[in-house]
Amino acid sequence: MLLQSRAAPSGLLARLRALADASSADGVRWMSSSITALASSASEQHAGSRLPSDGKTLADFVRQGLGASSCAGGALLTSAAAAATARAASRTAFIESYGCQMNVNDSEVVASVLTSAGYGQAASAEGATIILVNTCAIRENAEAKIWQRLGYFKNLKAAARRAGAPPPVVGVLGCMAERLKQRLLESDRLVDIVAGPDAYRDLPRLIDIVQGGSDSSGQEGATTVGRRGRAAAMNVQLSADETYADIVPVRQPDALSAFVSIMRGCNNLCSFCIVPYTRGRERSRPLASIVEEVRMLSEQGVREVTLLGQNVNSYADFSRAAAPADSDGGSAGGGGVPPAAAAAAAGEEAFERFYAQGFRSVYKPRRDGAASFAELLDAVAAVDPEMRIRFTSPHPKDFSDDVLQVVASRPNVCKQLHMPAQSGSTAVLDRMRRGYSREAYDALVAHVRAVLPEVTLSTDMIVGFCGESEGDHAASLDLVRSVGYDSAFLFAYSMRDKTHAARHHQDDVPEAVKQRRLEELIAAYRQQLHARQEAEVGRRHLVLVEGRSRRSEADLTGRTDTFKRVVFQDAPVPASYAGWAADGAGGDPAAAESPARSGGALGGGPAAGAPPLVRLQPGDYVAVEVTDAGGTLRARPLARTSIAQFVAAHGSAAPLERRGAEAAEASAAAAVAAMAG
Repeated sequence: MLLQSRAAPSGLLARLRALADASSADGVRWMSSSITALASSASEQHAGSRLPSDGKTLADFVRQGLGASSCAGGALLTSAAAAATARAASRTAFIESYGCQMNVNDSEVVASVLTSAGYGQAASAEGATIILVNTCAIRENAEAKIWQRLGYFKNLKAAARRAGAPPPVVGVLGCMAERLKQRLLESDRLVDIVAGPDAYRDLPRLIDIVQGGSDSSGQEGATTVGRRGRAAAMNVQLSADETYADIVPVRQPDALSAFVSIMRGCNNLCSFCIVPYTRGRERSRPLASIVEEVRMLSEQGVREVTLLGQNVNSYADFSRAAAPADSDGGSAGGGGVPPAAAAAAAGEEAFERFYAQGFRSVYKPRRDGAASFAELLDAVAAVDPEMRIRFTSPHPKDFSDDVLQVVASRPNVCKQLHMPAQSGSTAVLDRMRRGYSREAYDALVAHVRAVLPEVTLSTDMIVGFCGESEGDHAASLDLVRSVGYDSAFLFAYSMRDKTHAARHHQDDVPEAVKQRRLEELIAAYRQQLHARQEAEVGRRHLVLVEGRSRRSEADLTGRTDTFKRVVFQDAPVPASYAGWAADGAGGDPAAAESPARSGGALGGGPAAGAPPLVRLQPGDYVAVEVTDAGGTLRARPLARTSIAQFVAAHGSAAPLERRGAEAAEASAAAAVAAMAG
């Protein structure tokens, strides 16, 4: 059952087991459906898992993106009767998620809420009683895809009515719901339910309203709307404290990776961004509840956890201290807008204490007495040294030294950081209200690389923001070339209403110019990436095996600590990296022949004392050596290993050293490519 009130963190694991046991005791058995989701990787069930395999999982509820194909009107009519019969016989839900990882995690929360309310899974939208679309509003084209999808669901409803069956209830959740609110309910009967990101607990009641049930809860922020003889329901009330900390998300029990939300909302108020208006102000989950959830995931066999938040590294848990009052009388676990009369000196002192050097914000951070992101990251990493820890999406200002030191000191905290720059021009950054100059960003990158020499960086960049000149654009091209990003998310600017830019700036860069600049930025990024990929040849990496390659049944695939995709042969490898060359090769696997290269045997067969050969399984760590570079790295597998074993051999989970003639050739090629750039 769903616990509506918060409980002590120590009871989280017990509540999860109670929820799973209740599903099993009711005799409900669910088959996992195919799902494309950011959080999912297929693997064998780990023996140590404490979750029963017959409980509902996220795959029973969610399809990522445009998973269900559109149908012609005739096909809809043909299948409508069968689908209507299925809907009439059960209460089933189907969820589609769009946008960021936070939305995927929110869909897991929604699935848990619906499970507790007695809803089962629907294999597709066509057979569901309830269709929920978890939406993104950050750019115009993201919303356009959702409108197109809602048009398809309208056709499903019409087909059901023509077949004499009750139509499915369609709900819009998340950021687009919060942005458009009533307009969605007035949009040609496309939508029945509108629920903002902080209203997911209220979904069962909203569904009951639409389906004709009574509304006796008096839920704050909820609205019942009569519309053409049919009820609709909406709750878009933003909360100052909702984090869903007491709700156990519904996940795939055999997943290798999982998302864990640690905070919600954003206080940064960047000019271009709608998120503070759709997600609300920052508030953080209690540290103890997060650590307990990560411990639970470790017991299930999860090998990689990604900590999530709209501004993840501004996490500040005040549960062990009184939260500071904001200027408007509210409270927020991460900061608040200071009074207009606040002393400038006090603001500067706060920036210096909590932010990276040279960074500011439109609000004064108030984090005294709070558990910081560095404390949380260290506590989470300590739960299971063999579980990888990642986090996203951060703000550069919050990469303080204590955070960098935890990343450096914990081998299982991945050496890959997202550092959204947005622009390479100080003038544009000022109009964006990012709180830093180009020089401050460059200095932070240099400092990060000094502390973490093996780190890889990713970024977000926007072209065509209000007033961007050709000189500003040239500065962005220079930033991409000079920093050397291993991943980048590049976009043309799309103005969003309610934002600071919409109120104070003109969207004055023509669309054709935006597209040309975007193409130039993509070309600059790809050029420098090619050189960086070539430099990988000869490097050893620790790879988490995710499964079989989509392109070849003979290959396996996984990601490095630095988040690079690697493909390698599915061949027997030594069971231990530590004793791999026990046949006299001096303890260095490089001095012996790889099983993958010698046909599966180590010199015709393991020498006395050599580790046995094993087949790699999803969830294993494998040491590899990169042999070829492209968009995806190609490598030869050396041996099954662990984080501790690999770090003992190399001093890092992402060592910089490269080996052999291939490495020298790659280095020369990379130098030529760099000069050509």
